[in-house]
Amino acid sequence: MTSDGAGAPAGQNHPTTDRGAVSDTSRKTGPHRRSLLLGGLGLGATALAVAACGGSDSATPPAAPQLRAATPVPGVAEGVFGLGVASGDPLPDGVILWTRLAPKPTAGGGMPARDIPVDWQVATDAGFRSVVRAGTATAQPAFAHSVHVDVRGLQPGRDYYYRFRAGTVLSPVGRTRTAAAPGAGPEAAGGSLAFALVSCQDFQNGYWPAFDAIAADRPDLVVHVGDYIYEYDPDSKFPDRRHTTPQTPGLDQLQTLADYRNRYGQYKADPALQAAHRAAPWVVTWDDHEVENNYANLVDEPGDTGAKHQDPATFARQRAAAYQAYYEHMPIRATLHPGSPDLQIYRRLTFGSLATLNVMDTRQYRTPAPGNFASAIGPAALGADDTTGTMAGAAQEKWLQDGLAGSRTRWNLIAQQTMMAQLDGQLPPGSGQMLTNLDQNDGYRPYRARVLAGVRDSKALNPIVLSGDLHCAWVNDLRVDFDRPDTPVVATEFVCTSISSAFFLVSDEFVRDNNTRLNPHVRYFRGDRRGYTRFQVTPTECHADLRIVADISQRHSPVSTDTSWVIEDGHPGARPA
Repeated sequence: MTSDGAGAPAGQNHPTTDRGAVSDTSRKTGPHRRSLLLGGLGLGATALAVAACGGSDSATPPAAPQLRAATPVPGVAEGVFGLGVASGDPLPDGVILWTRLAPKPTAGGGMPARDIPVDWQVATDAGFRSVVRAGTATAQPAFAHSVHVDVRGLQPGRDYYYRFRAGTVLSPVGRTRTAAAPGAGPEAAGGSLAFALVSCQDFQNGYWPAFDAIAADRPDLVVHVGDYIYEYDPDSKFPDRRHTTPQTPGLDQLQTLADYRNRYGQYKADPALQAAHRAAPWVVTWDDHEVENNYANLVDEPGDTGAKHQDPATFARQRAAAYQAYYEHMPIRATLHPGSPDLQIYRRLTFGSLATLNVMDTRQYRTPAPGNFASAIGPAALGADDTTGTMAGAAQEKWLQDGLAGSRTRWNLIAQQTMMAQLDGQLPPGSGQMLTNLDQNDGYRPYRARVLAGVRDSKALNPIVLSGDLHCAWVNDLRVDFDRPDTPVVATEFVCTSISSAFFLVSDEFVRDNNTRLNPHVRYFRGDRRGYTRFQVTPTECHADLRIVADISQRHSPVSTDTSWVIEDGHPGARPA
């Protein structure tokens, strides 16, 4: 493929989701799924016996559908749902349901090498007295016995509950929620959209109380902007948080499909992460660590030498394995072609007339960062001079611009990976040498100016950029030209802190002093706490709570709101709440 994303031709728009090159949402989410909706259709011996779908809104509800006598399946026993359940990519009439059969998640899964039928149900109540959709999917060994069901025929803007059954074993119950109907006014479905913004969950660095707090919040949505797993070798001060050992230890990276599957199995077995997945649908995108630190397109980590360095052809095989494992473990509406190093995941979701969520991929199509610095830190001038650089590729840039220009919603959210605001620094202070992180948008300054000029020129209402990666929390004013602080603010950026990954910059005090002198567009910064950002979007405002965990060295720890910010409808820029 080319670095500008030209291998992803534009596709037709769907009225409620736009996935660019792969936009036919009526297609299956993977080549391994079969699903039967019970609209009077007969089912096999392992399926669910249900009455005709009537739902709780019927004047005379039908008798509650019941599971027929369960049929044992050889090799399927308790623990088969050890990775839990999840849902994602909500539409007004549907949602993706996910699970993976894996009683031994860090040792290849532990399933027999044959297809396994998996029954599923969707109901309007947690007790499954009113089942509205049900069917059977096939979990295939070629896809790690994962299941993706694209359920349709649901009602917009409401909660649903779902579960799976394999043999005689029932899964945990998950809650999901559909998007508001197309064209519904901003006041539809209660007039709000509540979501959590998360990123960067290094398993080895500590525990995940933030996910327990998100589960307690019961948001409408969780938006994950990358670094769901980390690829590093086992090395943790917590005995129960040491990474799985890859096939080739010592490289400090994963390489094979088995490596990535076992690492996802380890992460997804965490009870706090499972609780957050059960609580709400997720919309996910990746950053670098799902493959390898600071990779760009088919170029592996800068500074790698010897056995760690891979040519593009070898790295393409690694990326194909990483992308397949990502698909196998995420509740994502995507089309996987096994063995291909490409997987389009940039897409657009709309929530009535209230909000549009543009989900970007700034890793797969980007050009290498200028300078090839192993630390990514280098002269800011290199980013300013990178006139041919891109983080998104030409096709995705156009997709974003067209989507913003065509938006008719009150709020327009752009979820992407690395901090968009300019962050210049001097070491030591006053030295005159302007440094920056070239793996961030700062390494691609002409690209960033194009994107922000497109945001401005699109006239899209109330644009907000949602970012992660830096392991610290920020609130930033965004301008087309950050060196001209007198120019208008075109959008606001919220950067969430990490779930558990360590803050890798210098002290908070140094960063704050540096921002005062060099980065006046930074409204808020904090780097010494882990957590997430919680949003409540209404027709009149976007309210953001920056949530922090007291101590990630404890599996359970208090989570509190450190600060709150508000953006008012029609007034760019955030202010303290």
